Amino acid sequence: MTLSECRDAIDALDDNILELLAKRMEVVQEVGRIKHKDGSAIYRPEREQQILERLNSQSEGVLTDSAIEAIFLEIFAAARNMERPERVACLGPEGSFTHQAAESRFGALCDYLPMESIHSVFKAVEAKRAKFAVVPIENNTDGIVGETLDLLAKSELKIVAELSMAIHLSFVTSASNLSEVKKIYSKDKAFGQCREFLYDHGLADVEMIPVESTAKAAKIAYEEEGSAAICSSIAAKLYKVPVLFENIEDVHSNRTRFIILSDFKNEPNKNTKTSILVKIAHADKAGSLVNFLQDFEHENINLSKIESRPNKGSNKFDYMFYIDFDGHIEDEAVQKVFKNHSHEITWLGSYIKA
Repeated sequence: MTLSECRDAIDALDDNILELLAKRMEVVQEVGRIKHKDGSAIYRPEREQQILERLNSQSEGVLTDSAIEAIFLEIFAAARNMERPERVACLGPEGSFTHQAAESRFGALCDYLPMESIHSVFKAVEAKRAKFAVVPIENNTDGIVGETLDLLAKSELKIVAELSMAIHLSFVTSASNLSEVKKIYSKDKAFGQCREFLYDHGLADVEMIPVESTAKAAKIAYEEEGSAAICSSIAAKLYKVPVLFENIEDVHSNRTRFIILSDFKNEPNKNTKTSILVKIAHADKAGSLVNFLQDFEHENINLSKIESRPNKGSNKFDYMFYIDFDGHIEDEAVQKVFKNHSHEITWLGSYIKA
């Protein structure tokens, strides 16, 4: 085929895709009318996972699983926005990594409400100013996010989904070459995460100015001549600053786990995990935690995480435990454990594994 013939073929395929997408949205609108009558949630992570698994199993062409996921997550998001627009609160500002994580699930068309603290994010959903909350819960290098756990212990909101995202930093500037860069803006922590890049590119002696967020750094880099920023890719896109280098962090394995919170319960699914907080009764007695955990072993329930956390509601030195395990709250085996420890367990949510 010639280049012109290839372009004509692509145009014809795009026309077909657009027509099929329009038909899909018509069906989605009908689903929305049905759900609106019974009050069901529009965002159903378990249903989206089923669709992705089916499509991945059928794919025999050049599309990888990750490519299929990226394409269809945006289709899902556009469909939800058309069906029933929802507001999503996230740890801000706009352009932050949490905003980037939220957009990866809810799409570019969603109405985002960036908040200044994790506590504010929880409050926005609890007060019905937003339908969903997206907050970080764990980083593979810095560990658990204590504020998120503390708020989960007190909130009625439930975890309805999780996602794990690689944390990559970009070097952005409107300068035509590095020699024109006189100032670099970013969070103070980000400078330390990119020492090797800065040294290797002769930028170690350039003035580095810490600001409260990488998103603000990108905004300054856009407005101020001769400046650059170390920031997320979404911040660069938001403020229209050219990306000169991507993935400039010294350690490329840095990942953060985010959770999505709302006020509904997911349906059971074979790939479900459940999160709970546990305050062990008679914790001062020898073997109390072991006895609790043995009930999970007896029911053949796999524990994937256990993390201790100081119990801030106590005037003693005691702890609560954050636990993840395979299964759904409605599973018979899980119900047996919950029945035996009903006064010790706070259910945080059952949701599809990332």
